[in-house]
Amino acid sequence: MIYVTGLGVVSSIGDNVQETLSSLLSSNPGVKMGCNSYSQKFQVGEIRYSNEELIERFRLNTLGSRTSLLGMVASKEAFHGHELIEGVRTGLISGTSVGGMDISDKVYRNYIEQVPFEIQSFRNHPSGTSTEQIASELGIGYFINTISTACSSAANAIMMGARMINGGLLDRVIVGGTDSLTQFTIAGFRSLMIFDENWCRPFDETRNGLNLGEGAGYLVLESERSMLETKKNPIAILSGWGNASDAFHQTASSPNGEGAILSMKKALIKANLSPLDIDYINAHGTATPNNDLTESKAIQTVFGGSVPPFSSTKSFTGHTLAASGGIEAVISILAIKNKCIFPNLNHSQVISETGLKPITSNVSVEKMRHVLSNSFGFGGNNSTLILSAIDS
Repeated sequence: MIYVTGLGVVSSIGDNVQETLSSLLSSNPGVKMGCNSYSQKFQVGEIRYSNEELIERFRLNTLGSRTSLLGMVASKEAFHGHELIEGVRTGLISGTSVGGMDISDKVYRNYIEQVPFEIQSFRNHPSGTSTEQIASELGIGYFINTISTACSSAANAIMMGARMINGGLLDRVIVGGTDSLTQFTIAGFRSLMIFDENWCRPFDETRNGLNLGEGAGYLVLESERSMLETKKNPIAILSGWGNASDAFHQTASSPNGEGAILSMKKALIKANLSPLDIDYINAHGTATPNNDLTESKAIQTVFGGSVPPFSSTKSFTGHTLAASGGIEAVISILAIKNKCIFPNLNHSQVISETGLKPITSNVSVEKMRHVLSNSFGFGGNNSTLILSAIDS
C-alpha cells in the first residue's frame, strides 16, 4: 500500500495547503487579469510574488527559474516535518513542461533588443534543471528524475514514485509537478486557438478555451516500512493509478475519449474498486471544446448511468499545465479530509451532447472515501489517480 504523508501546494489561490482550502471553501478564484507585461491583457492564474519576493518570503536558498522556485515552495511544505534518515531511500520525481522558459524568454528578448545578457542563463532552460534545483533545496541526492509529458506530467511523476516504492527501489519519494507562466506558453496556446481571454467555463456549452495558470503541487509517498522508520502518520492512500495513450492527435483527445476511458479503467482495477465506489471526480476539465466533450463521453462510458459528482477546479487556478496533476491531487485529498466537493465555477449550461452537469457550489457530504483525478496531456497521454481515505 502507498501512503501519503505530506502535502504541499502553491498557486494563484494560496501560498500553501491551508490557504488553498480556504479559497476553495469560499469559492474565491485566483484567475484574474495578470500583472506581468505579457499577461496583463488576459485572465490568468498568476501568483502575486516576483521571483525575488518568492526567495525572500519562503526563505529559499537555491536560485533558479520561476518554475524551480515554485517547485521549491510546494515541495518544502510537503516535506516539512520529515527528515532525511540514513537507510530510508528518499527520492524526488518532478514533472514540468515549461522548465526554465521564463529565464529563456528574458534572455531572448535581450538578444533581440541587443541588450547584453549572460549566455550561462540558458543552463536554466532544460526541464531537468528545475528538478535538480528543487532537490538541492531539499537536500535530496539519492534519486532524482524529471517527467515531461505535458499536462499529465505531475500525475505521471506520482505514478512513477508509487511504482518505484512497490518495486522496492525507493522507500519514500516526493512527487508532483511545477510550471510557471511564460510569454512563450501564452503565445503558444493562443496560436492553437484554445486560449480564452475571458474567464474559462469548464464543462459549459459555451466554453471557449482555457485560462493558463502557474503553481506547484507535491505529495510525499511512503511505504509502510518507511513510515515505521520515519514515524509519520498517513494523510491518505494512493490506491490506484492508470496511464494510456490514444495517440490520436498532437494536441487533441480522440473523439470518444478512448485514452481517458482506458486510464480510468486501469486506475479502478489497480485500486480494486468498482465505478460505484468513486465519490467524486476531480476532472481534467480544461474548458476547451475538445477536452470537455471527450472527457464527458469517457466518464459516461466508464460510469454509465451512475456518474458521481464531478467538477473542474481549473476554474479556480487556471490550467497549470505540468503542475495540474500535483495541485489537483492535493485538492482531491482536501476533498477527502473535509468531506466536501469543490465547485466548478462559471458553469451555466450543460454540454448538449452529454447533458452532464458538474457541481457548481460547495457540497458537504457524509462520506468521501475515494476520489478519482484525471490529468490528460498533449499527444494523447492520459493519466488517472485514485486517492482514498485512510479508513476506506
